Parts: sequence; structure tokens; C-alpha cells
Amino acid sequence: MTKVLVVDDDFMVAKLHCRYVSAMDGFTVVGVAHSGADALRAAGESRPDLILLDVYLPDMNGVDVLRALREAEERDAGRTGADVLFITAARDAGVIRAALRAGALHYLIKPFHRSALQEQVQHVASLRHRLDALDESRQEARQEDVDRIFGTRPPGSRGLPKGLAAPTADLVERILREHPEGLSASECAEAGALSRVSTRRYLEYFAETGRAEVTLRYGGTGRPERRYRAVV
Repeated sequence: MTKVLVVDDDFMVAKLHCRYVSAMDGFTVVGVAHSGADALRAAGESRPDLILLDVYLPDMNGVDVLRALREAEERDAGRTGADVLFITAARDAGVIRAALRAGALHYLIKPFHRSALQEQVQHVASLRHRLDALDESRQEARQEDVDRIFGTRPPGSRGLPKGLAAPTADLVERILREHPEGLSASECAEAGALSRVSTRRYLEYFAETGRAEVTLRYGGTGRPERRYRAVV
């Protein structure tokens, strides 16, 4: 279960973000704060995995909150660091640059669609799971492991091979995530009104880059059916 702390000075906006997060499987809201001081206090008490952080707070700038959070984490050796996703109306390039340099994983500009927030929250959880799996394996990281961690920011359109289009890749990946139980290339193609041959190319690409898992379903006769499931 991924623990989330919501920080926003607007009570209604904070409530809305809580609703978005709570609607997702595997996520729980462990606290809400409406100021920088309250955010730091809540982070120390609830130890969240992810903080949704606004820039404009009544007592502190959100970037300064993130810096203070990192300093507190460094002082406490037993404290697990929290990932931070900025959610704000601040559009100034300097603020965005400061947030990135302070250690934010991403930056969402208000207003945005509910799916944009949920996609980014899911992405942060995916990064944590991959890092945890790598740590638990007690093996040295391979370059492909690092590439999967640093190079899989949504949407999944970066570095597509020749012949694959970003909009179609996004569509196929969305269908995959909407079917956590897995599906075949034919089923995915039908759901997206795409050709089976084209859909399978995208699915195989996702499998090669670690964003999908492939299992084989054996029937009575013929070749086993390849089924694809999104890697969380």
C-alpha cells in the first residue's frame, strides 16, 4: 500500500485530490496539510511514500518545503525518504527548475484531468516498486535496470522504434493498464479498434522494454497464446 500525503492550501482542492488518490487500488491517503509547517509535521508523523505538494502555501514556498523535508530525512538515518509530486498553478520556469533540482519527480500544472494525476501517482509507485525489487534481489544493477527506472516516464512515447507512433503506443498502454488481469494481442486490438498485427508490435515492444510481462496460455492444440500484462 502506497501512503500519500496531500498538501494544498485550498481545502476543496485538497479534498478533491484525496478523492482521486483514494479511488486507486493500492493507495491510501495518510494525511492532509494546508501549510508548509503542517506538511513537514505530517510527513514526520505519517512517513508517507508520496507527497502531493503545492507551491503556493500561506507560510512557505513548496520548493522550500521539499528542501526542508530532505534535510529532515538526512538527519534521521532510519527515515525512509518520500517522493514528491508537485501539483500547482505555478508556471514560472524558474520555479519548475527549482522543483526539479530540489528532487521533485514530476510537476503537474493546474488545472489538469483526473487521469493525469492518477497516471503520475501510479508512475511514482512503479518506480518505488522497481527500486525495492532491485534492492531485495541484492544484485548489482544492470544498465537495463537503470534505464527502466530513469527512462520510463509516462507517456510511453519516448524512444519508440521506427514504425511505432506515440498516440498508438499511449492507447495500447492505456488498454493494458485497464486490464490488470492481462489480455491477448487480439483482445487488445479489439478494445482499441486496431489491427492485431500492429497491436502485437506495440505489446512486444512493451515486453522488451520491461513495461509489460508475457505469459503463455496453453490450449488443447496449436501454439500457446501469448498474454500481456502491464508491469506496475
